[in-house]
Amino acid sequence: MKASLWDQERLGIKPARTWREAVLRWIEETSEKTTHKEDLAKLRWLDAHLGLLGLDEINRDVVDGIRLAKLKEASRATTNRYLALLRAILIKSRDEWEWLEKVPKIKLFKETADRERSLTPEQAQTLLKELPLHQREYVMFALATGLRQSNVLKLEWSKVDIERRHAWVSAINSKNRKPIAVPLNEISMAVLLRQMGKHSTRVFTYAGNPIANANTRAWRSALVRAGIADFRWHDLRHTWATWQRQSGTPTYELQKLGGWKSATMVERYAHLAPDNLSVAAGRIDGLILGYDLATVDRK
Repeated sequence: MKASLWDQERLGIKPARTWREAVLRWIEETSEKTTHKEDLAKLRWLDAHLGLLGLDEINRDVVDGIRLAKLKEASRATTNRYLALLRAILIKSRDEWEWLEKVPKIKLFKETADRERSLTPEQAQTLLKELPLHQREYVMFALATGLRQSNVLKLEWSKVDIERRHAWVSAINSKNRKPIAVPLNEISMAVLLRQMGKHSTRVFTYAGNPIANANTRAWRSALVRAGIADFRWHDLRHTWATWQRQSGTPTYELQKLGGWKSATMVERYAHLAPDNLSVAAGRIDGLILGYDLATVDRK
């Protein structure tokens, strides 16, 4: 210990830090992240592989071992999320906390295009009929507004203005940390009116208690009965966005409605509005038509 202290004081060598020290500091500094709970779950899994190691012991071989272990139980996309978290903590340890001199290179798998699973209106109707009444209500609200699961389940009456047909998600509860305005259409208004008086604070409840989780056995069973496979709760948001584009909602409006940070996230739905694009493409027909007729080969 004396030798180590002498190295630190006289030679400027950084004291050895452990992975668990880095994790604790990361948790403290990122507690406001919208994905904080997901990070905690990933860190619990990573602890089995890194919990006894010092930061300087995490090398390429250790990272490769983690990659292979996660691949045995999850997809490449999921494995990437774990590797990205590991990389983020190591980089922060090096660049901000100055606990490390270097970080092993951590390459992520190439991923396919973003998932675009959505329901047809007929499939949605079938699913709604199979759901218990309390679930049917908030699923219908999600399909009508496009809100994320947490924003639907945690919606409070203080964030709803029935008279102005408007609701909002505060910045602290928004994924991109910006408030989201939620104009209420007929379907969402009808759902809200049916919930009034059931709870003093929260909009969606079951047996008098706020709903904490939507991915329940009842939800999964309803999907099976409806004959709908490979469908997650978040795909309700994709369904809403798909229906909006197919109905002619332009990119900038969809971005505002969905609370996306950039138009790039919305462009994945651009191909779903071919009729609108055809109209747009035809706007310059008149400008080209004269030239086209004048240069036709009349032989």
